[in-house]
Amino acid sequence: MGKVIITEQELAKLSTSAAKLRKELLRMPLMALKDFLAHVTLRTGIRYSETIGELTGSMELGPYSETRVDENDVEITPRTLYTYLGSVDKKFSPNSIYQSIWGSNITKGDGLKTTDITQQALALLASKVGAALYWAIWGAKRNDSGTKTVDLFDGFDTIAAKEVKDGNVSVEKGNLFDLDITTIDKTNAVDICKEIWRKADYHLKNGKCKLFVPSYVLDAYNDDYKITTGAVPYNTQFNQTFVEGSSNKCEIVALPNKDGSKFMQLTTKSNMLVGTCQMSDEESVSIEKYSPFVLDFVMTMFFGTQYESINKERILFIGKASV
Repeated sequence: MGKVIITEQELAKLSTSAAKLRKELLRMPLMALKDFLAHVTLRTGIRYSETIGELTGSMELGPYSETRVDENDVEITPRTLYTYLGSVDKKFSPNSIYQSIWGSNITKGDGLKTTDITQQALALLASKVGAALYWAIWGAKRNDSGTKTVDLFDGFDTIAAKEVKDGNVSVEKGNLFDLDITTIDKTNAVDICKEIWRKADYHLKNGKCKLFVPSYVLDAYNDDYKITTGAVPYNTQFNQTFVEGSSNKCEIVALPNKDGSKFMQLTTKSNMLVGTCQMSDEESVSIEKYSPFVLDFVMTMFFGTQYESINKERILFIGKASV
């Protein structure tokens, strides 16, 4: 089998391409997240943190009075979207990368001659970073001494569990539906999803919502729906994508990366925030060479998640009250 021999001149071409394509390569992990980003809100330009203010309180008219003063507080509750600077230094063989792209060997001397090959190799590596982010998006838990994507940031379920533990999410506050979601199956999925929708706050149900569920929940919903409705005229398809009775306001979003989750979330696209920067000099992509046949792909990038609000008017968490 031929090997790619990486000369200093060829390395220089590859490194130059990485520098020129920096913006595109930093976008590539987000491209790998496109199926997930279709259901959430991406915020760029966030370097380390951004504080979001949620206005709560009320003010209303009453019968005319020259003396009455409304002294009820209007509060701004801050929530902070943290983006953490992550890094990766991945050794790779250009020969194996090229094989994965074309299915044939790049033989000695042909390794790094064209910009097209270079771009595709770099894009493939950058997309792998995005794939790891996709699978960690719910369950990641920040660990300063960790080495994996799951250690980089707090995922949506991790944040939810902390808010439940701290008492900020509860049945009493109206933003928690107390349920072990693993009990959902093809005998009860339709009734449970309908009950979740009906328990949600009026303001939340007033707009388009998304119910984020593990893939098995949607499978169970479809099976149960088929059994429940049978051959009634409006049951025209097996695959149901909205909760029955929601007037197509509640879309069921089943994602493979949510399998194993302990929570489901009923909320809006605007409330689910994914933060990154894409604008900072601290984010970089480079190619380094420390041995004749192997290169190092080095990337630094900001990433994090947060709910814009955990108020019952914006979100209903579905999970156990004791975590």
